[in-house]
Parts: sequence; structure tokens; C-alpha cells
Amino acid sequence: MTNIPPHLAPYVAEQRYDRYTPVDHAVWRYVMRQNRRALRGKAHDAYVNGLALSGIGTERIPRVSEMNDCLARIGWGAAIVNGLIPGAVFYELLATGILPIAAEIRKLSNIAYTPAPDILHEAAGHAPILFDPDYRSYVREIGAIGAKAFSSQAKGAAFEALRRLTIVMEDPASTAEEREAAKRDAEEKQAAAAEMTEAEKVSRLFWATVEYGLVGDLADPKIYGAGLLSSVAESKHCFTDAVAKLPYSVEACAASPKIVTEMQSKLFVCKNFDELKEGARSMANTMAFRIGGTPSLETAKRSGGIATFEFDSGLGVTGVVASIVKNKDGEAVYVNTAGETALSARGRQLPGHGRERHPRGFGTPIGRLLGNVALEACGADALAELGIAEGRDARLAFESGVSVCGRVAGILRDERHVLLVSFEACTVALDGRELFRPEWGTYDMAAGSRIATAYPGAADPVAYFGAPPPRAAPADEPPPPTELEALYGTVARLRSEGGSGVVRAEALREVHRGLDRAFSRDWLLRLELLELAVSAPELRDMEAILRAQLDALAEHASVANLIRDGLAVLA
Repeated sequence: MTNIPPHLAPYVAEQRYDRYTPVDHAVWRYVMRQNRRALRGKAHDAYVNGLALSGIGTERIPRVSEMNDCLARIGWGAAIVNGLIPGAVFYELLATGILPIAAEIRKLSNIAYTPAPDILHEAAGHAPILFDPDYRSYVREIGAIGAKAFSSQAKGAAFEALRRLTIVMEDPASTAEEREAAKRDAEEKQAAAAEMTEAEKVSRLFWATVEYGLVGDLADPKIYGAGLLSSVAESKHCFTDAVAKLPYSVEACAASPKIVTEMQSKLFVCKNFDELKEGARSMANTMAFRIGGTPSLETAKRSGGIATFEFDSGLGVTGVVASIVKNKDGEAVYVNTAGETALSARGRQLPGHGRERHPRGFGTPIGRLLGNVALEACGADALAELGIAEGRDARLAFESGVSVCGRVAGILRDERHVLLVSFEACTVALDGRELFRPEWGTYDMAAGSRIATAYPGAADPVAYFGAPPPRAAPADEPPPPTELEALYGTVARLRSEGGSGVVRAEALREVHRGLDRAFSRDWLLRLELLELAVSAPELRDMEAILRAQLDALAEHASVANLIRDGLAVLA
């Protein structure tokens, strides 16, 4: 990918295709074969059609470079990311038209379902349906609003706990006690983050639609959600009476907590993808980045993190919103940031106004001057009438009661607006309260009658946070295959070569002997062997033995349905 925003580059990784084992490819093949069978007549047509267009096959894990080439036809791309990335990063990638894909693939022990991001879910689940223009328009739209959604520090802790839970749940070496402890910690952190933030609302909407959505008639819907499309178990479970099908609405989706450790008990059915786009827009219209004004500043302050608020002049302020002074009507008339602050205009940091200029924060009035004068709209003559000219002393009185007195040191404007007026020997006061003193240095005052927008993060991320470090070199070579992986690899090679004959039959028998000798509980490779044996008369005796062994393994409840479903594909 060449169009990844620089500040997102640290989250992008290499696929390291050689790290996939023959067992990994067999897991991919099993799930894809199962889903193609289970989703016949149940998935939205856009998904079925998209499978053929997205560079995704059944036999092997796809190379993301190949997927990227296919997605380029619709103006999208794909990029490998490292596991569960921050929500804001995930959404911004989608808004940019980049599908984030986790390189990992679920372990055989979690083949039916995993809460951890994996390539089955994100490549086979998300990518195909993006070829529907209305659907991909919705995904970009919800990505754009998700990238602008404010969260909270408590929500950040909850995210980290959830990330740890997905890692533990996917790790075959984790104990039941470790899984229970991680689940309990995630639940406690989520309960502590009880406030319904903008980010949580968007996350729930995304979950109920992009991940677990149904579309069409309420009585006979089709699947479009990637969580359902990529799960052998849930693609079947979702059509049972155990799952309630409810009419889609933004309000209902936002009121429904995400369930990540078990199958869903209710799903929302939209009429069509246009309804999803309308819903996303209605949610966006309630958020700080759209409504602006005092409420947007309050939301930024509650978030406790780096945020940007922009004036109607186009000037942006990036920092931590620390305090808001309001008038008797509750409207913000002065705002302060704390810590390193930078100023920007239209998404670019202003020269000389980075964090080093404002290391301890920034404060400025909001509103018009007495006489209903919008300072940002003043031309040179109007500024002169106000006494605002470099080297002159000026006294500005705002409608709010804020007064600014000092010597004008500079005026910064663009082709349309005054952005910033700088003062030396400046005093700023409101109702007898000093807001800025001359001994504090130069006072940079924003020009703007109103806060137009506020959103999390920096207006110019690279300028504010610094350029991302160079990407680390790929790790060392993959370890040699284990004995079991070597057996899987032999079967994969023989399947790809095709044909028949004594030599091929003996190689398959040798694999079967290896399984019987050391891996009596492995069911997936026995299914792979059985698939080849049923079409080879010379392996009829091995076919009977394999069926008997699989029937015996199916007596274990944990794999019974997996084996039966695998046998059904061969029938």
C-alpha cells in the first residue's frame, strides 16, 4: 500500500507469508469450504459475487498483496495490521479506503469461532462484500465518523483489557484459570467505563452492522456481517430460533452492548444498505465533530486526551482541553488547554506554532467583539479601525466581557480569514479575573466567533507527534515444521499435484500411519486424507478406516459438529 497516511504507518506490518504452517492453510481451507456450503442461499448476493472478485480462494490463505491488487479495482486496498489495533486507527484506515487485516489465523482448537482478529474474519469476512458500491460507501462513512469519535480514559483501559482477553482466548496454551481471569478483568474494566461515549456508540453500531448484520426481509434475511460470514458456527446459529431478529435502528444498535466471548443472542436486520448510510449520518449529526459549539468542547474535555478544536476561522488548536469558562447562559467564552499545544490551519500545523511554542498550554477567548464584530472576518481597514496593527497598542472588548489589552506583535491570516493575533505586554481579564499576565510572555489569541468542530487526536498528527520510526526489519526465518505440520504439508502437496497411482497412494498411507502413530486425536488431517481417499479406488480400505476413526473422534463433544460438518462436505 502506498496511500497509507504517515501517522498510521506504525500500525502496518508485513504478512510474512512463510510463517503460515500447513496446519494454518488446512484451517483456512476447512472454514472456507464449510462457509461456502453453509452460506449458500443465506449470504447476501454481494458477498457471493465478491468472493470471486476479491482474490480469495479456498485452497490457501490469500496473499494480501494479491487482495490489494483486486481491491484496487474499486479504489480500495488492504493492509496487514498487528492484531487488535486502537479503534481510531481501525476506523481511519476504513475511512481512507484501506481494509485492515490481521495476519494471524485462528488455531485449530478455535476453528469454529475466535474473538481475536484473524485473517479468516477480516479477509474472507470483510473483503468480498466491499465490491458492493452501496455497502463500501457505508463502511467508509462509518469509518469516517468512528475516526472522529471521542472516547475516554476508562474506555482506553477497557480496550486494553479486551485486547488481552482476545490474546488469551486464542492462545492454546492458556489455562482455564487464565481465560477466566482475563474475561473477568475485561468485564470489570467495561463496567467501570459505564459512560456511553461517542466511540462506544459508533463501536456498537459497527458491531451490529458491519460485524453481525442481516439485511432484507425480517422473516428471511441474508447475512452481510463479517462476524457471521467468517464463522462456521455462527453462520448456522444465527438462523435458529435461539437468535432474535430485530428491525435495525441506530438507537437500538447503540443500546446493545457488544458480546465478544460467545455467540450473539440477537441480530439487527436492515432493509438495505441505503438505510445503513442514513443511520450513520444521523449518528454523526449528534457528535462533537458535527455539532461544534460549547457541547463539542465539553466532550473534548471529558475525553481527557489529546483533542483538536477548530474555530469558524479555520484555526485549529491541538492539546488537552483543561478548562472552559462559560457565561451565564452556559456558552463557552474562554478555553484553556494544558500541556503541549499546537496550532494549525486546515489540517496543517502553522509554522512556529508547534508544541515548543506552547509547551504549557494555550488559552483564548471565543466569540465576537462588542458591536457584533467578527474579528476573523475583518479586512485590513476594519482591523485598523479596531486599532489592530503591528506595533500599536490595542484594547479589545468582547461581547462576553473578556478584555484583551496589549501591543500587537503580529497578525496571521489566510486568504479568507484572520487566524491569530499575537500580543506583547498583554493582559487578558474577565470580570476582574486575570486570564493572562504580561510576564507570561507573548499572548497568541485565536480569531473566531464559534467553535466549528472538535475531534480526538491531532489536526496534523505527524507534525504534532513526530514522524513514525522506521519499520522494523522482518523477524528471523520461520522454525522448521513439526512432525504434524510436515504430515499436513505432504497432504497439501499431493492434493495440489492431483493424479493417482501407486506412489501417491503409498505416500498417503504413510501419512496415515504417521497420524496413527503419534497423533491419534487429530481429526482435520484425517478429513483431508478421507477427501483424497474417496476418489481413489486403491485407497478404499483406508477410506473405511478413516471413517471409523472420525466416527470415534466425533464422540468427543468439542469436535463432534466439526467432524460431522466436514463429512457432510464430502458426501
